[in-house]
Amino acid sequence: MHLNIHGPRSRRDRLFGFVAALAVSAVALVGCSASSPAASSTGPLKIGISLSLTGDFSDSGKAAQRGYELWASVINKSGGLLGRQVKLSIVDDASSPVQVVTNYTNLITQDKVDLVFGPYSSLLTVPASRVASRYRYAFIEPAGGGPSVFDQKLTNLFFVQPAPTTKGGDVFANYILSLPANKRPKTAGYAKLDDPFSAPIAASIQKRFEAAGIKTVYDQTYPAETADMTPIMSGMAAANPDVVVGGSQEADAFAQIKAMIQLKFNPKWLFESNGANSPGDFPAAVGANTEGVFSSADWYADSTIAGSTKFISDYIAKYGGDAQKIDPTSAEAYSAGMLLDEVAKKTGKIDNATIITTLHTGTWPTLVGNLSWNQYGAPKGAYLLIQWISGKLTTVFPSATAQHAPMAPKPHWAG
Repeated sequence: MHLNIHGPRSRRDRLFGFVAALAVSAVALVGCSASSPAASSTGPLKIGISLSLTGDFSDSGKAAQRGYELWASVINKSGGLLGRQVKLSIVDDASSPVQVVTNYTNLITQDKVDLVFGPYSSLLTVPASRVASRYRYAFIEPAGGGPSVFDQKLTNLFFVQPAPTTKGGDVFANYILSLPANKRPKTAGYAKLDDPFSAPIAASIQKRFEAAGIKTVYDQTYPAETADMTPIMSGMAAANPDVVVGGSQEADAFAQIKAMIQLKFNPKWLFESNGANSPGDFPAAVGANTEGVFSSADWYADSTIAGSTKFISDYIAKYGGDAQKIDPTSAEAYSAGMLLDEVAKKTGKIDNATIITTLHTGTWPTLVGNLSWNQYGAPKGAYLLIQWISGKLTTVFPSATAQHAPMAPKPHWAG
């Protein structure tokens, strides 16, 4: 989840209605459907991918590119898939849902790739997945988990994260409601960014909290252009809830926390749906005031999931840098490739029909957890609850995978 949205890019991506409408029209103009060719058993295995290498989603698009290319290099060094070297054909969609339709249509009908992987964002995944469905291609995609993706009811699609993105707060609600009644918060406040990904995360938590008797004492939804969060958080501070839930992207999460620090308002529990799950951007924005803040994630540098250590080692060997700067989108894209490898090992085949049929059964290990999906590609799992403890993101819930017990109440702001 991955969620973690960095600056202008948006893990729980914003939808732009008028652009999406253009994309739907573009899909409608694509020619008659055709059957997917079975992947030939000799020669390179060609995989087509459209990514946002320019435009609004370019940072995340490039992170996905690194993940895909790392997986291809690792699998090729080990002999390829079923003895075939993987060849990626990556084209730029400029963050445009119209261009993404053209790209996937050309990859399938002109370049005749054997398989495809998905782009970045729900905005682009919706029209892209329709093209793939039209041509009966499997559509394994790491970064489009909004409701619009699954509402299409496509059986060829598989989202490579633990759960739909709007479920990112469920694990925090699970944790709070697992506490004995006398140790739970009594009151809650909600600050929600008005977009189709952030607000529903907080709203889902609110619904469950209210059903459990946790009283809502403050509930404010603010527009995306809100730069100064002080008025909103002043109202929050006046209400003084035990737990604050931010249905946020990144910049507004940072602004919420900065306003709380200035107001000297320190809730006992603080959850931010995004922003706080960025290992680099969050401490850079709020300094030493990360301690005790909760968020959710599927992968981060200190993840205990099997294969993570090798992924980090291979990533640094190929791209340099350090583990804390690896974008989770790279791990999600890498995990898309892992699924292909698992299907090939299980079935001895790697054609589209086999991929679709096989992934609809069983559970599949990846860097973002053991995945399974409903008939329309929505994952059945849950994100990890993470918390900043001793200056590091740490898994604290569920207990089976926790690296540390949750810290509560939250320490006072460092100032």
